[in-house]
Order: sequence, then structure tokens, then C-alpha cells
Amino acid sequence: MPNDREQNPGPEKEPKYSFLKETIKPKPISGEKLFRQFVRIAIYGVILGAFACVGFFALKPWAQEWFRGTPDTVSIPADEEPDTEPAENEDPEQQTVPVLDAASGSEIMDSMYELAEEGQKGIVTVKKAATAEQWGADTDQSARSVTGVITADNGQELLILADNSICSDAQSWTVTFADGSSYAASLKKQDRNTGLAVFSVPHSDISSATWNAVKVSVLGNSNLMTRGEQVIALGNMFGYADGVGYGVISSGTYKMSLYDGDCDIIATDIAAADGGTGVLLNLNGEVIGLISPDIWADRGMNTANAYAISDIKTVIELLANGQSVPYIGISGTTVTGQIQESQGMPEGVYVIEVDPDSPAMAAGIQSGDVICEVSGQTVTNLGAYQRAVLETETGTQITIRGMRQGAEGYVEVKFTVTVGSKE
Repeated sequence: MPNDREQNPGPEKEPKYSFLKETIKPKPISGEKLFRQFVRIAIYGVILGAFACVGFFALKPWAQEWFRGTPDTVSIPADEEPDTEPAENEDPEQQTVPVLDAASGSEIMDSMYELAEEGQKGIVTVKKAATAEQWGADTDQSARSVTGVITADNGQELLILADNSICSDAQSWTVTFADGSSYAASLKKQDRNTGLAVFSVPHSDISSATWNAVKVSVLGNSNLMTRGEQVIALGNMFGYADGVGYGVISSGTYKMSLYDGDCDIIATDIAAADGGTGVLLNLNGEVIGLISPDIWADRGMNTANAYAISDIKTVIELLANGQSVPYIGISGTTVTGQIQESQGMPEGVYVIEVDPDSPAMAAGIQSGDVICEVSGQTVTNLGAYQRAVLETETGTQITIRGMRQGAEGYVEVKFTVTVGSKE
């Protein structure tokens, strides 16, 4: 009988095979190939960087306009009139008489010079950008530049007040700050009636070094200035930039007639060149006047005379906010009580002249009319009329009531005026 083990030998064992494990090593890169790859990556980087730069500069103006938001509203409060009540007499025993000698005089001059140096931080020179025709020409630089004062900061721009004579025949301007650096500026708004303009320089354009060298000037109260007080003149009133002059107020009783109002004039004994512009500072370093070549130009004046800053603060605020200055076009004077009695005129503003092509002319206002009411506000003098006009908005229609002399005396007249601007 066969053996079970022989009859059932069991499953056959599978043969075992030994496999070789092969490790694939990367082919070594030669130095030349590595250099070529590096050059290729560098070229791609330069190309991408160039496209990025082009895109950045192309989109920068749009991005700045989109993300900068709304500028802050500039507010310049009007100044109060000085207190006319006499001050109480001080005890003579408590008064001290200062000793005046050469040393004290030198200290005074040093102190005033320090004030001038500090005030200079808020003063700039505004120039017309030279055209291609002027690059090689021997042009009068003073005729293409005026003094400007850093008046406000709206959070996005530095706003610079200057004489608007720099606006004629120009499309671009540069502003030179106290540290000597120059930046492109744009015209924010101008008013040809007062002869003022406001320019702007974006924050983003100004370097940190310039920021450390400049400041916004403080606009003082010119109503408090009296004859004989010392003042400092800064600007190009001598026919060149960065001039400094010292003097006193020789008079503060005169006014400059403008359409729809007037402005106090601060006259000084400081010499000035023809066409000179600048600012007047008080001894607190505050701006109290804007030196203008238009003041008494027909008299051939050779002294620095300035518009009183308090009388033009409302105009400055409008221009700094990019708003037009309301304009109707009447040159007038107050009908005083004496004139009312002697001439039989009604109370109000007597119209001396009407500006041609003005809203007043279009509405039918004539010389000899007496304005009594503007947009519902009673007008008793020129100052009240001026304030009423400045409170209106350009482009709106208002009603002006007045009196006109007829065959049987004065009769009431009414005018519908569309308020304009003189830009």
C-alpha cells in the first residue's frame, strides 16, 4: 500500500527569485547649464518686474484717486473786531521803563530775525513752469514767480495761497519750499476779483525731509494791528525770493475797493520793488497781510502794502475748499446817516459802478441804485452787503431789493440775480 506522503506530496513550492534594486541617480548638472538656467530665470524676473513697474505707474494715479477718500474741509473762522472800549489806566508805580541801548537793540533784532526764520517755514515761491520756448531765453524770473503762504492742510494736500497774477498764460506751476526743494503744483481755485489763488501739492509727492522743514502758517487777526506796530515782511517784495524786511505799520485806515465789497489795507514803511509780493507777520509770527502789487499801483507806490488777512479769510476758505467765490459785480459805498439827511437817500449801499458783463448788469442794476436787501438779508452798509453775497452760492438765483430815484423820489425795485464767479 502506498505511503500517504507519497500519494499526496502536497503543494509545490514556488521558486524564489532575487530581484536587483536599482537606484537612479540624477545626471549631474554642469556649471555651464546651471549658469544658463540662472540667466533664464533672471531674464524672466526682469521682464515680469518691468511689466509690474509699468502697471504700477499706470495705475498709481487711479489708485491714489480711488483710495485717498474725501479731503477734509478747510475751516478758517472769521476774526472778531477789536474792543474799542478804553483800557483801564495801570498804576504808574507798577509800570517799568525798559532800558534801551545798543545791546537791547541788538537783542530785539536777533529776536525778530528768529521770528522771520520760523515764519519762513510757512512761505514758498510759486513759479510758472517754463515752456520749451523759454528754456533758452533770458526771461525775467521774478515776473514768473510770486510769494505763497502755506495756508492749510486738508489731509491730502498742502494748500498754498498766492497772488493770482501767476495764473496768467500758464498751465503748470512749481512750488519751492523753505528747504529749497521744488514740487509740481496744481491750481485749486482762483478769484480774479480779489486777485487771489490757491495751489495744491499732494502729500504723496512731498519727501520726509521737506515735511520736517515746513509748516502751515497761522493766519492772525489783522483787526488788532494799529499804526506804529512793528511788522516783518517775507517774500520777493524786493524783486527776488527769500527777502526779509522790518518796519512799522504807517497806516491802517485805508481800504481797497473791490466788486461786491472792499478790503482794509495795511500800509508799511518797508521798501518794495515794482511787482513785489510777500506776506506781513506780526511779532507773534502770524500772517496778518498779503503784500500785493495791485494796491495803489496807479500811484507809483514803492512800499510794501498788504491786504488785511482778516478781511479775506472767507475768500481764502472758499478757494481752499475748491469752491468758487460768489460774484455779482457791484462797486458801491455805504449811505451814511449824514448822506441820508443831506441827500434824502434811503439806507443801504449806493451803487457807484456796475461791472460790464456781470450778473448785476444782466439783472438790470444801474449806477445810482441803492441796495437795501440781498437774498432776504437787510443791507445797511457795504460790509453787510459783502457778507450777504459771500454767503450765497454760485449758480443760484437770488432776489436783490433796492431803491431807484424817479421823477417823484425813490421807488422800490426788485432784481433777480444769478450769482456768478470771476475765475
